[in-house]
Amino acid sequence: MKTSSLIVLLALAAAPLPAFADGDPVAGAKAFKACQACHSATEAKNKVGPYLQGVVGRPVASIADYKYSPAMTEFGAGKVWDEALLSEYLKAPKAVVKGTKMAYAGVKKDEDLANIIAYLKDPAAGGQ
Repeated sequence: MKTSSLIVLLALAAAPLPAFADGDPVAGAKAFKACQACHSATEAKNKVGPYLQGVVGRPVASIADYKYSPAMTEFGAGKVWDEALLSEYLKAPKAVVKGTKMAYAGVKKDEDLANIIAYLKDPAAGGQ
């Protein structure tokens, strides 16, 4: 094997996996408690923020009866909430969508992030 190929393989092997690779929905339900004041994951009911039931795979800023910030509406044009976009946004909402009205600073631990996304994908698996 050529040295350059080996270096590329080693670099790829050392690269961190996306935070959403192995989430635990039960742990995610617990971590989601920090979000529950503003969001619901188990029912289609808006609070201060839009409901998150079915968010994975849903177009961004698409809940008809929720008033999104202009920044979120603009950001969401043509985008869908997939695991990668949720991971990026939930880590640093204000950095990803400048002008968002979401006050939360972001999920700091990658493990919590993966778990929350796993829970959002299947709230029933979270046992809540």
